[in-house]
Amino acid sequence: MDIGALSIALSRSKLSQSVGIKMLSIAKGQAEQQGQQLTEMISKSLDPNLGQNLDLRA
Repeated sequence: MDIGALSIALSRSKLSQSVGIKMLSIAKGQAEQQGQQLTEMISKSLDPNLGQNLDLRA
C-alpha cells in the first residue's frame, strides 16, 4: 500500500470517528434534556398532600 492511499484511509477513518463522537454527544445532550423534563413532569404531577392522612377506621 502506498503512502497516499494510507493517508486517505486514515483521514477517512478519523473523519468517521469524529462524526460518530459528535452524534453521540448530541444524543447524550438530548437524553439529559429529556431526563430533566421527565423529572420536572413527575415532580409537578405528585400531590404533596397524598399520603399525609391515614384513615384507620373500617
